[in-house]
Amino acid sequence: MVVYSYTMSIFATISASLVFVFGIIGNLLTVIALLKYHKLRKHPTTAFVLSLSISDLFFCAVNMPLTAIRFHHQQWTLGDGLCKVFPVFFYGNVAVSVLSMVGLTLNRYTLILHPSRYSKIYTPISLALQLFGIWAFSFGIMLLPLFEIWGRLGLDEETFSCTILKKDDSSPKKFIFLFGVLVPCIVISISYSCIFYTVHKQRAKVKAHSASGGGRIESFFRNKEDCRLTVTLLTIYLCFLICFMPLMLANVIDDDGSHANLHVFASVLAWMSAVINPFIYAIGSQNYRHAYTKLLSEMCFWKTNVELRSFDEINKSRTVDHL
Repeated sequence: MVVYSYTMSIFATISASLVFVFGIIGNLLTVIALLKYHKLRKHPTTAFVLSLSISDLFFCAVNMPLTAIRFHHQQWTLGDGLCKVFPVFFYGNVAVSVLSMVGLTLNRYTLILHPSRYSKIYTPISLALQLFGIWAFSFGIMLLPLFEIWGRLGLDEETFSCTILKKDDSSPKKFIFLFGVLVPCIVISISYSCIFYTVHKQRAKVKAHSASGGGRIESFFRNKEDCRLTVTLLTIYLCFLICFMPLMLANVIDDDGSHANLHVFASVLAWMSAVINPFIYAIGSQNYRHAYTKLLSEMCFWKTNVELRSFDEINKSRTVDHL
C-alpha cells in the first residue's frame, strides 16, 4: 500500500481545494462570458472552447472535493457509490478536454488551410453533432466498466484511489488512454505542424517573389485576432501536455508507487490543467479579454445598483417614519 507523508497529504489536500475554488470560478466565468458575448458566441470555435470549459468545470466541481477528502483522510471514506462516480467523471472529463482540443485544432486547420470549405463544414448541425460525438464517446466508454461489461470501477487498495480495475484480467484503461489521449494528441501535433509549416512556407514565398500569391493564408494572418487565437489554442494544448506528461511518466516509470511524493507532485500538476485555461484566454486573446472584462464590469455595475437601491429604500423608509 502506498503511504503518503503527512506533509504531502496536506499539500495535496490544499492543492485540490484551491483547484476546486479557482477552477469553478474561472471556468464558470468563461462559460457565462462566452454565452453573453455575441461576437464570440456566433463563432464555431467558441463551441469547442465552451465544451472544454464545461468539462474542466465538472472536473473541478466533482473530482477535486472528493480528492481533497481522500488525501485528508488518506483513505476512501465516501462509500462505493461515489467511488464509481469519481472515475466516470475523471476519465470522462479528461477525454472530453482532449477531444475538444482536437475539435479546436481541426477548426483552426480548416479555417487557415481550407477557408472556402469552412462555412460548409462548420454549420450549426455539424457543430452539434461533433460536440455530441465528443461527449457521447468520452462518457459512453465509461459505461462499460460502470456496468462491468469491460473491466469494473472500484477502490484500488494500494493507492486508496477509485479508478478502473480489471475484471477477468481485462479493462478498458489502455483503450481509453490510446483513443482518448494518445491518438488525439498525435492528431493535434500533426495538425499544428501542418498549419505553421504551411504558413511559414507561404510567407517565405510571398516575400521572395514580392507577389500577392497565397492570399488565403496571408489574408488570414492579416486578422491579428485570429492569429492570436490560434497561438492561444496551441498554448492551451502545450500547457495540457506539460501538466499531464509528468503524471503519465510517473505511472510508467514508478508503476509500483514506491516514490509516493513524485506521484503527488505529478497529480497536482495534472489538476492545474483545469484551472489555467481561463488565464490563457485572457492573456492571449483580445476578444476573450473583452468578454471577461464586460462580464465583470456588469457584475460590479449590478452590485452597485443593488447597493444604491438598498440605500434609497432605507432613505425612503426614514422619510416615511419622520412623516
